[in-house]
Amino acid sequence: MSEQGKYVAKAAACIVGGAVIGAGLGLLFAPQTGSDARRSISRYARKAQAQTNRWGRAVKSGVKVAFDHKPPIVNNCEERTPQLAAVMN
Repeated sequence: MSEQGKYVAKAAACIVGGAVIGAGLGLLFAPQTGSDARRSISRYARKAQAQTNRWGRAVKSGVKVAFDHKPPIVNNCEERTPQLAAVMN
């Protein structure tokens, strides 16, 4: 194994080891029992799902409005002259 491969393996082992130790400490010092924690997580997930659905509907509505609002098609430059003059002023 190359030196770089050994370094990557050591780094990965440290990360995994830290995650395991952190999860264990989190379980030891958790302020809630397991059933209370699961209930809390379930409530949070339901609220997050409802909020995501609301945001999704709002984005869908906004995109629909944006696509439904089409500017008039201009066939020649003379029709755009008043618009260009208004922008430049």
